[in-house]
Amino acid sequence: MSKHNGEEKAAIASFRRWLDGFNARDLSKQINEMHFPHHRLAGSKLNSWETAKEWADGNHEISQKLYDEGWHHTSLVSLDVVQSNKNKVHITLRMSRRGEDDTEYNGFDTLWIFTKVGGIWGAKLRSSYLSGATQLEETKKED
Repeated sequence: MSKHNGEEKAAIASFRRWLDGFNARDLSKQINEMHFPHHRLAGSKLNSWETAKEWADGNHEISQKLYDEGWHHTSLVSLDVVQSNKNKVHITLRMSRRGEDDTEYNGFDTLWIFTKVGGIWGAKLRSSYLSGATQLEETKKED
């Protein structure tokens, strides 16, 4: 942690709440930890959602895709803050999609950018190396 220790802790706490919501398949809990417009770079495709409703409407099929691929939960393997200031924190994560027996079937790296807007921390942009059925657009996994 840096001189922005409090900001980093707030961004990390926001991510953990988002992940709890993701694992519970609770869109409201995820939305509470996001700022809109929200952006996600998957492969070289940038997806943007202007509103929480737009994001939620596009996510209803994700749960079924997750279950179809054998998903039970997603675990955080590692988390590192790579840059921060008083209004923005960059976090690199190693994530692990896991089945009911807790076996990893898809591990991936991702960068999340959290911003403080109106005194509230939330994810503004994500860039992921995730590949699989739950991609918004199928991307080739590159090493």
